[in-house]
Amino acid sequence: MARGICLRLLTMAPRTRAQLAEALRKREVPQEAADAVLERFSEVGLIDDEAFAAAWVSSRHAGRGLARKALASELRHRGVDEETVKEAVDRLDPEEEAETARRLVRRKLSSTRGLEPAVKTRRLAGMLARKGYGPGLAFRVIREVLEDEEAETSSFSEDQGYPLD
Repeated sequence: MARGICLRLLTMAPRTRAQLAEALRKREVPQEAADAVLERFSEVGLIDDEAFAAAWVSSRHAGRGLARKALASELRHRGVDEETVKEAVDRLDPEEEAETARRLVRRKLSSTRGLEPAVKTRRLAGMLARKGYGPGLAFRVIREVLEDEEAETSSFSEDQGYPLD
């Protein structure tokens, strides 16, 4: 019974050992049977929290643009131990994280056109904060992107001979 439950869950999506243990507990599988199945699945590589954490960090950073803090929180929530969490998020290159933040800000920038600079900055910082970026990195990236946008806008208006509104 425990084996079948774990196999069904693992065919749907990768799971951590803690997630599988919780599923077995909810289905009232005896603890001895649950431990035996989880141990065997770990031995044969069907459960690998380190691989799960590495894949999770890579996928969620690339797909959703999440920062280290948010990724670590999600992994902890899935029952990954602290050392494995730290190893997985430490693999994320700080420059890659900053570049991802820049991409997110550039993408969001179009929806902030016409807003006061303070409002624009607050909205962009809020978006980055929800994705786990710290204030230091967030405000540095926002400043850089806004300065780039301002330089492009002033360069465009000078090239065209048109004043900007």
